Amino acid sequence: MNPFSDQALFLCRSSELAEAGQAVPFDVLYAGQACRAFAIRYRGVVHAYLNRCTHVAMEMDYQPDRFFDDTGQWLLCATHGAAYVPSTGQCAGGPCRGGLVKIALSESDGAVHWHTAHNLQPVEF
Repeated sequence: MNPFSDQALFLCRSSELAEAGQAVPFDVLYAGQACRAFAIRYRGVVHAYLNRCTHVAMEMDYQPDRFFDDTGQWLLCATHGAAYVPSTGQCAGGPCRGGLVKIALSESDGAVHWHTAHNLQPVEF
């Protein structure tokens, strides 16, 4: 039995996620592999995804923790220009194969938490 199964783990203060602004990065184990992930705020709601483009499995940010295009309406992969819907992670255009892997978040009392799952665990050092 995994002690982290379906737990909420503190990620950041709510104030650290500005609307369509810089992301908050974090590390996860996804299907047993260490991966970077990121959390954003879009239309007032927090969202998180693996930092892995579906076109080619590489990190997407064009500058550290920057994923939004200039309009603040799309998440972009800096390498090949794949565009994703910030609220769902679904492909919106460009060379992508399906949507981003979404990570469940919750927000209350000024804090954002990410939620573990059977295939999504914290990285243990």
